[in-house]
Amino acid sequence: MSRPPSDPVDEETCQRLLRAIDIIGTRWTGPILIAAARGARRYKDYRALVPGISDPQLTLRLKQLQGRGLIERTVIPSTPVQITYALTPDAEELITVLRPLAHWSERHLPPDEV
Repeated sequence: MSRPPSDPVDEETCQRLLRAIDIIGTRWTGPILIAAARGARRYKDYRALVPGISDPQLTLRLKQLQGRGLIERTVIPSTPVQITYALTPDAEELITVLRPLAHWSERHLPPDEV
């Protein structure tokens, strides 16, 4: 199906899109955000829902996502201290974009390519 040409995308839009792709394209980011959307709260929950990620990778990525304002870290003063990680409102909005991408990958990418 051919579409009529439309106005070109401006440079600022291109740069923003590239930055967004850079964020979600960083290894483990998508699976961690999807795990959070599926109810992961504690570190061990993320480990269980994101197979193949190492402890150092998970720790690093959670810190990076927190720095980007996508994950909120909460320390619960108790004995022992509990730490939870949850999606921020910005990440909740991003999940609406990631879910269709995850479904598309399940339908169109064989497991050996993942």
